[in-house]
Amino acid sequence: MKSGFVNIIGKPNAGKSTLLNALIGEKLAIVSSKVQTTRHRIRAFLNGPDYQVVFSDTPGVIEPKYKLHQKMMDAVKSSMEDADVCLLMADVRDDFEELDTIFSALSLKVKAILVLNKIDMVKPSRIEEAISFFSNKKYCSDIIAVSASKKSNLDTLLQKIIASLPDGEPFYDQDDLTDMPTRFFCGELIREKIFELFDEEIPYQSTVLVTAFEEKSTLIKISADIIVQRESQKAIILGAGGIMIKKLGTSARQSIELFLDSKVFLEIFVRVRNNWRNNDSHLREYGYHV
Repeated sequence: MKSGFVNIIGKPNAGKSTLLNALIGEKLAIVSSKVQTTRHRIRAFLNGPDYQVVFSDTPGVIEPKYKLHQKMMDAVKSSMEDADVCLLMADVRDDFEELDTIFSALSLKVKAILVLNKIDMVKPSRIEEAISFFSNKKYCSDIIAVSASKKSNLDTLLQKIIASLPDGEPFYDQDDLTDMPTRFFCGELIREKIFELFDEEIPYQSTVLVTAFEEKSTLIKISADIIVQRESQKAIILGAGGIMIKKLGTSARQSIELFLDSKVFLEIFVRVRNNWRNNDSHLREYGYHV
């Protein structure tokens, strides 16, 4: 049996979360057109008759500007240290030289597969150019061109992944899908709505903390705090007469009900924590650690 850890690494918005969801067949990682959506390392398990692949979606590789960013990059570093295989995720439209600089600097010590994503958005000549450019790079042993959003060529990628894994017993129960708690995903689904509904600094200067998760006989009761840095941001999220927080709450509740397959009562509060992205105690409280 093949069993091992496969970690997905790349720039923000390369399609890492979309790939994870497509391979697993479930929406575990939130997705947004905005960069830096993923902040945590999310493990998901793909089980087959003769394999178990433990995937990790990681935050996009960036230059840290805040302690929050550093925590995110610590998660990326940690993922490289325990991987059996790395998937180097690249938007085929990006600058090849820049990608080469990023991937070379990772100093990988395990087998890496370069995944050229979003091939449905370029001409075949661009794909050929990318394959030609990366084919001689020492950091990748294989190159696979895919479209994660269209689920194109993912079977070929999965076969390459499984073939690269060591022999071994499963690390997790065959019925498990992830090692993250359910309340974490509820918080992420709320945070996804912030990315959908708000622009500029709001998505990046806010986070979500699920403070209560109670399973009742007829529904699940969830309480959550949206944390922002300034009173002006709180006012934006609330909206005139509370219109925006109601819209966010309704949309988030619907997504959580779909995820949990249960009726949900959701209450959301907005809290101001000045400069929380640079505060170690706040970051630990909100779950940002390796």
